[in-house]
Amino acid sequence: ARARPRRCAEHRAQLMFFAEAQIRVQLYGQPCDMRKSYDGLQALVRHAMGCEPLDGGLYVFVNRRGSQLKCLYFDRSGFCIWGKRLEAGRFISDWRAVRTREMDWTSLKLLLEGMEVRRVRKRYALPVAAMSMR
Repeated sequence: ARARPRRCAEHRAQLMFFAEAQIRVQLYGQPCDMRKSYDGLQALVRHAMGCEPLDGGLYVFVNRRGSQLKCLYFDRSGFCIWGKRLEAGRFISDWRAVRTREMDWTSLKLLLEGMEVRRVRKRYALPVAAMSMR
């Protein structure tokens, strides 16, 4: 029998990634029980978040301690879940500041790396008198 040519592992891995500009990411703004699986997370998306889990968006859930994260999404053939557990640190440090919200792909990548996106302020602003002299 003739041996089949093997596909490159890199090619297969690329099939899992998304077009970054087209993905909607929804963060659930309350601690989630990480024992939930497909049906439980899908129910949270529908009822608690008011979204449709079949729309192709990514739905992100974090546990109470902020050390575990699960992401639910629907590809064309079924639901997928992937997760991450931190050995040290937290995804979310203060639940009082977290709300259910849409975030962009870059914010999700930063969250996965352990960086919380906060309001950015300028370090220095010109005094009003200096601006009027221009």
